[in-house]
Amino acid sequence: MTNFSFAVLISGNGSNLQAMMDAIEGNQISGKICCVLSNKEDAYGLQRAQEVKIPTEVVSNKDFETREDFDAEMVRVLSIYNPDLVVLAGFMRILSPVFINAFTGKILNIHPSLLPKYPGLNTHERVLESSDNIHGITVHFVDESLDGGPICAQSSLEITTRSVAQLEQQIHKLEHELYPKVVSWFGEGLLRLTEGKVYFEDRELKIGDINDK
Repeated sequence: MTNFSFAVLISGNGSNLQAMMDAIEGNQISGKICCVLSNKEDAYGLQRAQEVKIPTEVVSNKDFETREDFDAEMVRVLSIYNPDLVVLAGFMRILSPVFINAFTGKILNIHPSLLPKYPGLNTHERVLESSDNIHGITVHFVDESLDGGPICAQSSLEITTRSVAQLEQQIHKLEHELYPKVVSWFGEGLLRLTEGKVYFEDRELKIGDINDK
């Protein structure tokens, strides 16, 4: 799409945000980040954005009595920037239908497991406690389920360590490679969500059709 722009939502360090910024700088994403929004004013990712003059916004969930009111305020703020896509990059809040319905088919998330295995938190610990020898990441469109939205892409690695910290570092490397690529696909019009189904170049995708490995 022409003049593709996307918003990035963060809660912390913003390493995937940095990967997006690097991909834009390296012409791997043809577009721009129109806004970085965080629910935490001390999130380091805000500083990353400010250093390169990307607009930043803070909407604290602590200022709202309900999740719906919080989400409505985020929708209001983001509507000022009119993003083509909303990218969740370590945004540690579960979105309500208020937000999801405002950006239907335009919200991506990255999850540190090969969904549908290990939704939720502590995925690295859980996979190491299992008998699995493969771990990975999933990029998916967001719906009202927890980490259950339609899958766009996955990338995997063989587990060669019993250290959670080392495994997390390896997984982060996969994230920083795959996530900008999927955002680029969306911006180029190659990837879309229609009636709950993911299409790549007008072909409906099934799990595993696009695997970066």
